Parts: sequence; C-alpha cells; structure tokens
Amino acid sequence: MNKKILIVFAALLMACICSATERYEALHRELARGWNTWDTRSVLTHVFLPNALAIDLQLEDSLGKRATRFLIGDRSADAPLLHPYAHSYDGGYTCLCVSWHGIDMKVESAARDSALVILISPISSASGWLIVSPKGLWGRGCQAECSETSFEIGPRRSEFMLHGSFAGGKPTLDGNTYFLSLDSPLAICCGVNLNLQKAQEWIKASADSLDNYKRKRYPDNYDCYNAMSTIMGWNCIYDPQIRRVITPVSRIWSSQWFASQDFGGFCLFCWDTYFAALMLGIDNKELAYANALEITLAADGVGFVPNCYYSNGFKSRDRSQPPVGSMAFWKLYERYGDKWVLSEAYPRLKVWNDWWLQNRLCDGLLCLGSSPYQRVTYFRSEYDQNTKYASCLESGLDNSPMFDGVPFDTNTHLMQQQDVGISSLFAMDCEYLSKIATELGYADDAAELAVRAEYMRQQLSRLWDEGRGFYYNRSTVDGSFNCRISPTCFYPLLAQAPSQAQAQRMIDNYLLNPEYFWGKYVIPSSPRCDPSSKDNDYWRGRIWAPLNYLVYLGLCNYDLPEVRAQFVEKSKALLLKSWLSRGYIFENYNAETGEGDDTLRSDKFYHWGALLSLIALENEK
Repeated sequence: MNKKILIVFAALLMACICSATERYEALHRELARGWNTWDTRSVLTHVFLPNALAIDLQLEDSLGKRATRFLIGDRSADAPLLHPYAHSYDGGYTCLCVSWHGIDMKVESAARDSALVILISPISSASGWLIVSPKGLWGRGCQAECSETSFEIGPRRSEFMLHGSFAGGKPTLDGNTYFLSLDSPLAICCGVNLNLQKAQEWIKASADSLDNYKRKRYPDNYDCYNAMSTIMGWNCIYDPQIRRVITPVSRIWSSQWFASQDFGGFCLFCWDTYFAALMLGIDNKELAYANALEITLAADGVGFVPNCYYSNGFKSRDRSQPPVGSMAFWKLYERYGDKWVLSEAYPRLKVWNDWWLQNRLCDGLLCLGSSPYQRVTYFRSEYDQNTKYASCLESGLDNSPMFDGVPFDTNTHLMQQQDVGISSLFAMDCEYLSKIATELGYADDAAELAVRAEYMRQQLSRLWDEGRGFYYNRSTVDGSFNCRISPTCFYPLLAQAPSQAQAQRMIDNYLLNPEYFWGKYVIPSSPRCDPSSKDNDYWRGRIWAPLNYLVYLGLCNYDLPEVRAQFVEKSKALLLKSWLSRGYIFENYNAETGEGDDTLRSDKFYHWGALLSLIALENEK
C-alpha cells in the first residue's frame, strides 16, 4: 500500500512539474509578441514578434558618416548620446532623445497590437538624414517590399503583411532603405495609416496613458518608480538563440561583450537577475517570472545557479554567486500567489542550497571558492578556475579589500577565510526555501532547511567580536578576524543572527559612524577609513545598489525605524541625482560625490542601480 501511495505521489509530482514547465514555455510565447525594442544591438530597432519584422533607424550626417548602433550610455568613440525618458514594458510607448553630430531629435514610439507609429521630432535645426530600413531579422524568413512612398513587411509566402508609410516627410528610396530629411517632424506608420497630426495624437495618447498609470501607482514615489520601470523596459530584450524574453543587466554588457552579428547576445548574472525579477515584480509578474526562472534554469547541467550565463553557451561552472534566489521567488509568491512558479524553481533551488554545504563548508561556516571542472565551451573565462580571483567573483564583490592578502587553497578550492556575507545569505536562503517547501507540501525538506538555517545562525556567533561589536570574516589558517570589512558584515541582520542589542551596536558603531559607512551618500562598499576607499575603483569604496538593498532588508528585521527612514531617503536621493538630470542609472556610484560617470568601470544604464528605487517603493508598503 505504501509503495502504491509513493508511486501515485511521484506521478502527481511529475504531472505538476510538467504542467509548470509547460506554463513557463507558454509564458515566453505570450511575452514574445508584438512591437518592442527587442534587438539587444540597438534601441532604435523596433521589432515585431514572433515574426521578427523590423524597422531599423539610423542616422547620417551632412558629410555622409553614419551612426548605425544606438545604446544608452555607450562610451565608444563617436557614439550617439541618448537620454532615455520612458519605456513601457510591452513597447506600448517609448521615448528618448538622441544627439549626434549636431543632430538633436526626440524619438517616440507607440504600439497597439500589430500597429506601430514612430514619431521623430527634431529639437534643433541641423542638416542630416534619418535612415529607415524595413527588414527581417534573425533568419526567420521575412521580407520587405519597398516602393517610393510606402513599404510592406511580412513572412515569405504568407498572407500576413504589414503596410508602412510616412507622414510629414518625403522619403528618398535607395534599394530597400529610405532617407528622410530631419528639418521637420515626421512619422513612420506601420500597420496603421495616419497623417502627421493623427500620428502625433496617437503618440500623445500613449504617453499620457503610461504617465497617468505611473502617477496613480506610486504618487509619492513617482520619480523612483518611473526610473526603475524605464530602465527595466529599455533593457528588456528577446534573444533569438534561446527564444526567450529576458532582461540582462544592460545592453552594453550584452551587445558589446557577447554579441554576434546575426543574433545579438546576452549575459545573465546570478544575483543581478534575481534582483531584476524583484524590480519587475512590482508590476509585471510575467517578466519577473521569465527572468527569475531563466537564471534558475541555468543550473541545469551545472548543479547550482552559476555566477554567469552567456549567449555563447558559457556558464561559470566553477562558482556561484550570493544565494538570493529563494528570497526573490518567495517575495514574488507573496505578491502574486502563483504556486506553479515555486514548483518549477524549487528542485533547482534545493540542489543549489545543498551545493553550498557540499562544496563551500569549512568548519561549520561557508568560504568562497572556485571548483575545477572540465572545459565545455573553451571560452576564455573557462581558463580562470580554481583561482583566488574566481573565488572573489563568487562573492559578487570582485575586488573588495576584504580579500586582500587572503590565501587561496587549490586543494580544497576555497579561499582560506570564513565569509560573513555568504554564510548569512545561506542562512536566509534556508529560511525562504523552507517556506517554499512548506507551501509545496515538502514537510521533510522544510524541517531540514529550518534546521540548516538555525545551525548557520548559531555558527555566525563565532564571527561576532564582542569587544568591537561587529561581525568579521575569519581566517581558516589561524582563526584570526579580518579587520577589512564591508557592508556584507551587516548581512547577519538578514539571517536574524544578532539580538536587538547587538544590531543596535552594529548600527551605532559602524553604519551611522561617518568614519566607516555613513555620509551624504551611502553605503560605500568599503569603509571610508579603509585606505582602499581612496582607490574609488569598483568594489573599493564605491556605492553599489545591491549592497544598499540587502542592508535595507536587514534593517527591516529589527526595530530601527529612524535609521531605516534615513537609509531609504539617502538611497533615493542618490538614484535621482543622475536620473533626473541625465536619465542615467549607474552600475555604481562615487561615495563622496554621488557621481556615477567619474570612472569607466560604471555602466551608465545598468539595471540593478534601480534597486535604490526599489528600496523606496518597498518601504512605501
């Protein structure tokens, strides 16, 4: 009888898994529809899915030089300067300004079903040409038929064709490419036939609709919400190789590092993508699910969620990254209540949790590591494994001074330091994963995970220095504390390891202490008193939004309302400083000036910078 029950239970479980997998595939089919800026290689290429029909916009100056690629924050030589203003997730409305070689124009688009209107509004008088190319992308068998004043695009041997025309401008046709003067407003209409005035009204109606929605949704934090939803909209792409709608950290990272001429490219990072899901989850569960599940599915063939996953097939099979996946899924479940998403993710999340204990545990606490593996793709990154540098990457804080002088053991594949941050996040992961297991009816797993969480909380007490009132990383060689600290030393707050009294000491002595972490802008990735902060180089002194977000969540676990309120306002002010002036959301920021553009090692439009917005939006609840 028991055996029959087990067989029935296994069959039901398999049916649930299949159902969840099918729902995930259906989710992507629904997402990959309609007009949007899907092509990672240029934000001025409007693509209609699933057919991959495209209207590509380029510029030519008075001397005949062309700009063919448009990426927000592009620092390459002679790149057009873009100022983003709005982008709905579904491509219903987009708006940005373009400056290049004396050409200044606003580009807006509005899409409804299969109809698209692109409005070009010159800001200043300049000689130059707008180049419009109707075409098919990604080898999907589409064609464009162009006449002097109109065009049709659609799949070959199909009755489905979209008619396109121009309003307010007289095109010159060269092959299948149109040239239009930029001396007055003009519109490109596809799937709908409008004159210029009607096209402008069409655009305005879409712009007003999006803006009104945002203002009603978060009236007290409109600017934060607008910034976050805009960067997530512009960074949302479709990758034709994996046939997925995803939101990489930025188009710069994806298109310049891993692009192919025919298909574009993408790079998904582990904790970055889970944070993307949390930001999207504020108001778009489908995109949130798509990203959270896609990075979780990258565990297939690896046994854990890898640090990174690229369009060329590379996965970092030697290392993972901070385990925030269970937290992301649980927060999405609390908001939307879709159990099938938990069912699809849980098996891989559980294997990932097991992997930390099997591969990174040293004397009761976790160390960072990089495990050797047989090369799969022979991509250059596969040659950097079982090294200290690769183990630093597992932390997410690549060049943090916490790791200066700490040896790496190539036999154990571990950095010889018990890590406060990873150990704390593991305890938090166990807690959230236990909740998920309970919700799915896996009582034994839930109990085991709860025990793991409590065990790690108890172990974290060994990293507490009572004299200094703080948590420290500790050498596995001689047991000494490492005095080089970072915001990850506040992560025990996430695990609820310290008492209220201990938490208050940590906050008073370190977070609110201007010699360490407090100031006009917070929270620097290394203390202001640490010599490395003067480097102002990546994780040495600069401010990173994910650190702010995780420290904020830790503060929420304790009775610290005044500190939390100040932390929220400082995070919000940092984001809006660059967003309101130039439309940029940076990968990281200068801890003294709040600038993000003072170093080349800060992408100008990197989505996790908008976690500074999410802090304010979550605090509004």
